[in-house]
Amino acid sequence: MNHSSKHTTPHTLNDLIAIARDGKSFYEEAAQKVDNAELKTLFNRIAGIKAHVVAELSAVVQAAGGEPEDSGTLVGAMQKSYGKIRAALGDKEFGYVAELEESEDRLNNAFKQVIQDPGTPEAARAVVTRLLPEIRSCHDVMRDRKLAMKHAA
Repeated sequence: MNHSSKHTTPHTLNDLIAIARDGKSFYEEAAQKVDNAELKTLFNRIAGIKAHVVAELSAVVQAAGGEPEDSGTLVGAMQKSYGKIRAALGDKEFGYVAELEESEDRLNNAFKQVIQDPGTPEAARAVVTRLLPEIRSCHDVMRDRKLAMKHAA
């Protein structure tokens, strides 16, 4: 079956949209659950970045004639409940940071795969490449925070 690029663009970008949506809702939930004011601010800030990423990717999908993904992924739903369990069992703050860093990992890897995939249309690659530094910096912030908390424990 011959798929035009019109069909591939929405698909690959929709995967990214779903993962970014997971992150956004997970950060918003974590911001409500943690007591640390600085973490709350950080989580809300990164949720805002995720919302921006979702909006940018959705615009490209729409421009390509596709339907932007309007929900998250199954893995994201599982991760959220896992985050709740981990937070209930131990250090709540660390539990959320560890889970969020993992979700950053997933998004970072998914972005890289779309950029490296030779089948990715140019318009899609361009927007993903442009957003990658934001994705990477969110990941680095959470990784550094996780390491700092680990050493402080």
